Amino acid sequence: MPRFRYLTAPVPSDRLPSGIPYIVGNEAAERFSFYGMRAILVVFMTQYLLAPGGQLDTMSEVAAITWYHRFVSAVYFFPIAGALLADVLWGKYRTILLLSMVYCLGHLSLALDETRLGLTVGLVLIAIGAGGIKPCVSAHVGDQFGASNQSMLEKVFGWFYFSINLGSFGSTLLTPVLLDRYGPSVAFGVPGGLMFLATVVFWLGRYRFVHIPAGGLGFIEESLSGRGLGAVARLVPIYFFVAVFWSLYDQTGSAWVLQARNMDRHFLGFEWLQSQVQAANPVMIMAFIPLFSYVVYPGINKVFSLTPLRKIGLGFFVTAGSFAVSAVIEHWIAAEQQPSIVWQLLAYAVLTAGEVMVSITCLEFSYTQAPKKMKSLIMGLYLLSVSLGNQITALVNQLIEKPGGGSRLPGSSYYWFFTGLMLFAAVGFVLVAMKYRGQACLQDEALPGEVLSSPGAIADSGRATEQYGTDAD
Repeated sequence: MPRFRYLTAPVPSDRLPSGIPYIVGNEAAERFSFYGMRAILVVFMTQYLLAPGGQLDTMSEVAAITWYHRFVSAVYFFPIAGALLADVLWGKYRTILLLSMVYCLGHLSLALDETRLGLTVGLVLIAIGAGGIKPCVSAHVGDQFGASNQSMLEKVFGWFYFSINLGSFGSTLLTPVLLDRYGPSVAFGVPGGLMFLATVVFWLGRYRFVHIPAGGLGFIEESLSGRGLGAVARLVPIYFFVAVFWSLYDQTGSAWVLQARNMDRHFLGFEWLQSQVQAANPVMIMAFIPLFSYVVYPGINKVFSLTPLRKIGLGFFVTAGSFAVSAVIEHWIAAEQQPSIVWQLLAYAVLTAGEVMVSITCLEFSYTQAPKKMKSLIMGLYLLSVSLGNQITALVNQLIEKPGGGSRLPGSSYYWFFTGLMLFAAVGFVLVAMKYRGQACLQDEALPGEVLSSPGAIADSGRATEQYGTDAD
């Protein structure tokens, strides 16, 4: 069989690692698939869902919101399982490749079966696949860098996040139109095709990537060491506060979609579909990333030193402001004043500013604070904050639903509740962050001429440069 080589440690260089374009391309296509499916999920459940006999079997708005956030919560719960598979057994590359296939099957189920059975099977498989690869992909980005090019890491994570939102923007505009014109099979099938493309792009980059070996017993030793336990103990309290941010942010796909239905959606000469308005977020993200990197952050740094934790804290307060805008919009709707969708775009702008400060910063911060053999696990713990945030939203909606329909937090009171929750979390976070002490930790670079010829030896070394195998891998 032909032989090939996998790099298993970053090579000293002051240039961008050659595997990064494949990761960014994969991420753009995968995010197209995920956000495209997610953009139409609430509309599908409330307007298109069928019974086995073919008749409509739709959900109430409150029930659909609960289903939606439980699904998103599951997506961000499975990263722990994916992280353990990657860090202990398979390594990040193989974990991403295999779980991407599960992901594709989930999309196939949604496209072929429009009943609750197809919905349930599809969402479970997507949660396992999408959730399992999440901590591995972001950690895989960081693994490509060593000490000599670590200065590029912050900007690359920014471009990585840019690719997420590029895919999200395209799919959020397209899939609602596909659902409206061609129905659920096509609307769910196209994102499934993009997920298959994402898997192929990732496979094509296999020779370009640095494949950090699975930690095996070394992972367990490091996890139970003072350094490993200390890193977890310092980061987990921060993630509890980050969970509240996600409980607000992910309502752009549920409560804000339903709110948009009751607004005047004429803008730029078009009448936008209610689920298309979400496309404002990725567009703004793509504009805000360079704006914050080159204008906002340098400007703030002239006033006071802007550490990662200070960015996150500021982002919490900004995020609370976005839901205050939504509360005012809901008040206008209740008063039958037909507010323009421009007001919800203002809420998106405020929320997106908070997202830049919180989400991108948390992604990079989590990677740098994780011990070398625990990168995927720490990313998984960070993503659990997203899961917890969606569980908070699902629980609130479950508790406020009245028997027979209706809500115990009607109208603007629903949005004011979450505004107050975010402000409370922001104050608590500031108090915890003031006591945080940590240090950055990146992968070791390869030594010149360092090669392993036996795959079995890889688990015993964190400094190997090349792994040999066959094309069957």
